[in-house]
Amino acid sequence: MSQTPNINADGEHRKGLIAGLAAYTWWGLFPVYFVLTKAVPALEILSHRVLWSVPFCFLILLMRQQLPALWTALRDTKTVLYLGIAAVFLSINWGVYIWAVQNEQIFQGSLGYYINPLLYVLVGVVFFGERMSRLQTLAIVLALLGVTVLTVYGGVFPWISLILGVTFTSYGVFKKQVNIGAMPGLQIETLVLFIPAAALMFYISQTEGLGFTNVSREIDFLLLLAGPVTVLPLLAFSFAARRIKLSTLGFLQYVGPTLQFGCGLYFGETFTPAHAICFILIWTGVAIFAWDSWRKRPLPTP
Repeated sequence: MSQTPNINADGEHRKGLIAGLAAYTWWGLFPVYFVLTKAVPALEILSHRVLWSVPFCFLILLMRQQLPALWTALRDTKTVLYLGIAAVFLSINWGVYIWAVQNEQIFQGSLGYYINPLLYVLVGVVFFGERMSRLQTLAIVLALLGVTVLTVYGGVFPWISLILGVTFTSYGVFKKQVNIGAMPGLQIETLVLFIPAAALMFYISQTEGLGFTNVSREIDFLLLLAGPVTVLPLLAFSFAARRIKLSTLGFLQYVGPTLQFGCGLYFGETFTPAHAICFILIWTGVAIFAWDSWRKRPLPTP
């Protein structure tokens, strides 16, 4: 007997796929936003991201009726502690990436997010006793070769890439220690960072002076958008994660750094032979890693 296709399930999967693509496309085009706000120092932009994300995130939680989940999480000391540590790594990641884009290091930023999945594997092996497959080992070796080529042949140690990869991996590891939704989690993280961000904003205003209200109305508008620009792609990601397979989501994650790489080319960053060899090695490693993940995916039950 033939089975009737589940039209509703197909529709939800399609919506999830669109939302996932939207999230990673948004993240991939982030360099455009930071280039447009280049007149404002990186630390001030970082502060704006945190400060404007708090009320915007609260509004989203209110609309999605997730405030009870937020209150429950805030009463759990372990949850707040782990999310607080995760928030520190996230703030470092955000700050370094903004600085990298403003200083024409988009390629290094892209490289950092390409190697991020490989770093997750290393963390699993070192800290959680997981075993790497041969293909995963090969992928990591190729990534290390790429970094070595860029360092030795190109004369550029990719510290930006490594900081971005390590901080985002650390952020993910601490996030996985608690059971909380993406939006309530982000709200707690931004609340933890709120006072430091406000203090930093005050310090900048008393020393070098704020870019906000002092550069142009266009810049002011873009800085006010820092909250939505930060929160909306995460909301789309959260929507997608509940509707498509993790293996599919894993493939989509490479859309982000690929678009960032394209932004680097568009904005005319210097792309040397060392960069080319490094990225070819990284892309090969990523392709091997993705293939290994795809072939190990659980098959659907007949």
